[in-house]
Formats: sequence, structure tokens, C-alpha cells
Amino acid sequence: MTKSLKAPLLATAILSSSFAFAGAAHGQAFYLQEQSTRGQGRAFSGEGADTGASSLWWNPAAIAGMERGEAVLGASAIIPKGDVVDNGTLIRRPGQTTFQPVGGDRVSSDPINRGIVPSGAVAIPLNDRVAVGLAVTSPYSFTTEYNATSWARYSALKTELRTIDIQPSVGVALLDWLRVGGALNVQYTKAELGNALPNLSSALPDGFQRLKGDGWDLGWTAGVQLHNDWATVGISYKSRIKHNLKGSLEVGGLLGPLAGQNRTIDGATATFYTPAQIIVAGRFRATDKLTLNAQAVRFTWADFDAIRLGAPINTAIPENYKNSFSLAGGFDYAATDRLTLRAGAQRGITPTQNGNRDARVPDANRWNYSIGGSYQVTPRFTLDAAGSYIDFTNASIDRRTAAYAGTAVQTPILTNGQVQNARAFVASIGGRFSF
Repeated sequence: MTKSLKAPLLATAILSSSFAFAGAAHGQAFYLQEQSTRGQGRAFSGEGADTGASSLWWNPAAIAGMERGEAVLGASAIIPKGDVVDNGTLIRRPGQTTFQPVGGDRVSSDPINRGIVPSGAVAIPLNDRVAVGLAVTSPYSFTTEYNATSWARYSALKTELRTIDIQPSVGVALLDWLRVGGALNVQYTKAELGNALPNLSSALPDGFQRLKGDGWDLGWTAGVQLHNDWATVGISYKSRIKHNLKGSLEVGGLLGPLAGQNRTIDGATATFYTPAQIIVAGRFRATDKLTLNAQAVRFTWADFDAIRLGAPINTAIPENYKNSFSLAGGFDYAATDRLTLRAGAQRGITPTQNGNRDARVPDANRWNYSIGGSYQVTPRFTLDAAGSYIDFTNASIDRRTAAYAGTAVQTPILTNGQVQNARAFVASIGGRFSF
């Protein structure tokens, strides 16, 4: 492989090292937790300890001991808002003795696109103790777009990710008070990203690079629930998943001495890990009408330490994420025989770190405030609805990069920006059918 070809490929790795992930404005980093309308209503504060198909994603023990079948369908409309602001990003092109402003639009508003996240699950009892189920979710899905004139263009233009997680599960009630469950997570991932490449002269228009890839990967989930007359405690573990993507890289628009690097390369590969989750949840019946919920989730984001790029690049790009957590509390209140009201709050800590955060991952610590309710329309059909407001702290965008690193035309970029006024609104509706 020639050095002239390796340069833009390595630039792709460095400038677009978060190609599979952008800061989803409602979960944590790039994780979407909107897998249950019922759960959203209480800010996902008791899912690992609740029962039925709605909680299958969090704990497969949730379906053990079911008396009849249940199917759940839901959809969440996510509306993220916020600004990614330049505070003085600099670039030094070959031949320049000093850094110069990167130029472009100083403010990029609402780079994360609106979207709808669907989810569904079904569970069927085989007898009075054993049940099987299937959950289909989209835990990592988003699109971010920056204008070609944005100050962040050398880090990100368009990033799109779609995942489908298929989780076949089994739950067993070993004892009246003890339920266990296990599941396989079959996950399809498809990603596309692009960013601008600086030509050697600021008078020339930018080039671009675009990477596409997809792949199928496997993980697993195991859980346990302990029940008595007034409380349920649930503990579950969702494994980390090693993702293997294969696709193509397109480089174009480079001029002058770089023009020979314009080409399309098939067979580009990348591997990375998404984190494991350790979930501990409890539901406590305070009165005949009021149930209190609590849930803590530990994310092993340190598993996302690097993205490893295969042939023809053969290098690893450090990401330096840290382990993080979320804490949530909420309640369910049976207002009438048919109507249940819910509310809750959740605190989420970002795994991204200052000095390593780029425009592809404009993530920050957040508070999630949610309300919701369920109405039993018929003995076999219940309608769920929920709404959330997520408030983010401001966070720096400060990951330093270099185009054409390690060559005579290395072009360092000193990123200096901030995520400001970030928030998100989520509205969900769903239905639960028993049979």
C-alpha cells in the first residue's frame, strides 16, 4: 500500500473515529433507552424489576410465570435541540507558520435529526412456569448532519447509524419467589459517515471522505427477579457486543498534489465494542394504589477504548471513554381501575471526557423528567402514552485531530467548541395486547 493512499485512510480514522456513534440526545452517549412506552412514563426507573413483555429488553426474567400471552408495540418521536458553537478552532495547513481560524459558520444548530424509534415484543407462556419471548428494538439509531460550511466540517458532515436488535428470550419461574431468564441478542448494524478534507490551500474548496459499512453481531442477556407480596428486585446483565463492520471508503474532491488520492476502496473494515450494562432495579408497593420504582444502570463504556481499523489501514484509534452510570426513581399510581399514572426522573452521566469529545459525539450529563399513563381500553388491550424532557449541561467540543497524519502534508486542527442549550423532547405511544 502506498503512503499517498494510506494518508487519507488514516485521516478518515482520526477525523471520523466515532463513525458508529453520535451523541444521541436522549439515552447515554449513543444508547437509546426508548424501548418501552410504559417505562418511559416513569423515566425508566423500574424496568429490570417489572413483569411482562414490556420489560423484556431489560430483563428476560420478566416473562417467567406469565399466565397468558402478551404483545407490545410502541413508537417514540424524538426531537433534539441544541447548538454546536465554535470558540476559536484553528487549522495549520502545510507551509503556514502559524495556526489560522478554521472559518465557516460559527454556530451549527440542531445537528442531530429528529426521528422515530419503534419497538416491539411478544411473550408466550409454555406452561405455568416457563415462557418464551422475542423483543425487537433499535438501541443505537440516529442521524447527524452538519452543513458543508460548518466550522465542524473536518470532524463531521453526515453520520447515520441504524441498528436492529433481535432478542429471543426464555424465562423460568424456578420458585414462587424466584424467576430467572436468558436471551441472545442478534444485532444488525449499518453505518454511514462523512466529513470534509482540507486541501493544501485555503483558497481551494474542501475535499470529502465517506465511509459505509454494516454487519451482524451477537451478544447475550441474563437476569433474575426476586418477588414477595410487596416488593420485586431485579438484577440483569447485558453483555458487551463486538461489532464488525465491512464496507467501502470514498475519497473525492482533493486537488493539486492530493488529487491522486481520490478513489473508492471496497473492503474497508472496523471493529469496536459497545458496552455491557449491569442493571439493578426495584419496585415497592407502598399502598394498594402506589408503587415506587428505582433503577441503577452501570455502563462499561471503557470497553469502547478504541476503534480498530483493519486492512488496508491496520491501526487503532483511541477513544478514551470512561465507565458511567444512570440513576432513576419514579412511581406508578392506580388512579382508577383502568387508569394508571406515572412520573419519574433520571440522572445520566456521559462517558465522553473533556479533551476527547468531538462534534460527532456532542454528549453531556443530563436530567430526564418524564410523565405518562396507561388506560385499559378493554380487558385485553391497554393504551400507553408518555412524554419526556431531557436537559443537558453545556460541554466542550475539544478533540484535537490531524488530516494526513504522519505525512509531509500533515494538517493539525485544534478544535475549540462547545455544546450549548442542548435539550430533547420525547413523545411515545404504545399498546399492550394480551391473548
